Amino acid sequence: MKTIKYGFNVLLLSLALAFSAPVMSQEVNINTADAQTIADSINGVGLKKAQAIIDWRTEYGDFKDLASVENVKGIGPKTLAKNKDNIQF
Repeated sequence: MKTIKYGFNVLLLSLALAFSAPVMSQEVNINTADAQTIADSINGVGLKKAQAIIDWRTEYGDFKDLASVENVKGIGPKTLAKNKDNIQF
């Protein structure tokens, strides 16, 4: 009985991970997205930082690469490293 219960728990966990992975790896064009989309797509970025990204973009123009995103206050190399595959230009 314990084996069946364990197997069922493993199955549930596998299904949960299978359906959550696509949501976590959503790509976003950081030069065109709105604040909510940026916050939803970039791990570690909430609405406040997302708005800071848009404010920087409005003032200085489009981001050219990941290094240019580091110019936004509150966005550092660790955040970008975690999200480098999700950010498009």
